[in-house]
Amino acid sequence: MHPDTTTAIDSVYRSDWGRIVATLIRFFGDFDMAEESAQEAFAAAVEQWPLAGVPEFPRAWIIQTARHKAIDRIRRRTRFEEKLESQVAAGLIQTVEEPNYDTSEIPDDRLRLIFTCCHPALAPDAQVALTLRMLGGLETDEIARAFLVPVTTMAQRLVRAKRKIRDAGIPYTVPDTNDMPARLDAVLTVIYLIFNEGYAATRGESLVRADLCAEAIRLGRLVRVLTAPQPPAEATALLALMLLHDSRRDARLDEAGDLVLLEEQDRSRWNREQIAEGQALVERALRSRRFGPYTLQAAIAAVHAGAPNASATDWRQIVGLYDVLVRIEPTPIVELNRAVAIAMRDGPEAGLALIESILERGELAQYGLAHAARADLCRRLGRAADARESYRRALDLTRQEADRRFLEWRLAELGVDAGHS
Repeated sequence: MHPDTTTAIDSVYRSDWGRIVATLIRFFGDFDMAEESAQEAFAAAVEQWPLAGVPEFPRAWIIQTARHKAIDRIRRRTRFEEKLESQVAAGLIQTVEEPNYDTSEIPDDRLRLIFTCCHPALAPDAQVALTLRMLGGLETDEIARAFLVPVTTMAQRLVRAKRKIRDAGIPYTVPDTNDMPARLDAVLTVIYLIFNEGYAATRGESLVRADLCAEAIRLGRLVRVLTAPQPPAEATALLALMLLHDSRRDARLDEAGDLVLLEEQDRSRWNREQIAEGQALVERALRSRRFGPYTLQAAIAAVHAGAPNASATDWRQIVGLYDVLVRIEPTPIVELNRAVAIAMRDGPEAGLALIESILERGELAQYGLAHAARADLCRRLGRAADARESYRRALDLTRQEADRRFLEWRLAELGVDAGHS
């Protein structure tokens, strides 16, 4: 295939998968059909675009091709008319080409898909996992990493969620904005996980997927608009958190695409407009006095953003914020981040003791960043053998090329080849 065609198809997949699937679900009311027909349309693009050229409107071409594929599927089942009539009667297929938006509807197919996947009839984990698959186009292993569960467990969870939607007759409809509060926590979780996959991709050559970061920020803004005039503090804080993290994007990789640690980044490359907007949103969220997990994480990010250089970082304040965060969200990831902050405040020995305690419990045994954090503190303490052991373990668990190069560099720095003792 011609490189330009490959790039075009990959670009459409990365930037528009969620929009395509959301549109197809609106047309057909069937999650599996939407996903499968979208995949078939992309396969058709791989065959046809190198010969016919990239169409003027690639996303529209994919949607139209996928619609034809889906209709062919229904026809092949010999129940085309019956299925259409039953779906129209059930409200699964809209009889107008475009939705008739009014003030009670969510004016975005992708955001409507999130709220639909986050239906209270589904278990919370299933809500989030299904939305990441359908909207973000994340692979099952990427979603499994976000939940710290085996890939087989996540695959079963996704199958059960789709079956639940089908068996319970949950329609793909536009929820009234009055129904948003009951679904908001799951919606915010989904948006942040999409952002995280963009900020630190599970695999591939590039650590950063700017398309996913931008999509998550766009959705975060929409949630605040839809919950106006008084957006919930956590919705405001999530947008702030994403903006503050994304502000560092250009400084996180060097010219070779290799990882640059936070303390070594050129802060003149941080996006000051995003920082200013993010900090203003953090202040607004803090004024609510409702300190949820996103508000506290955004406050931590604001402390980092406000430090002119790494040595000026107020680690005492950051640890204090983590102390509160770990009480309201006592997850192993939060504990790990708190341990790293304590290492920066009190020295590597204090942080290492906490990280080893977390690892001994087994919850983060398959989480590469936990082993990388232990390795770094062992390195700083001069415990080279322990550092090598943990760097190798982190390397075994990492498939992201930029992360792998960094870990291999650390091992080489310790005087050992990454693949040998």
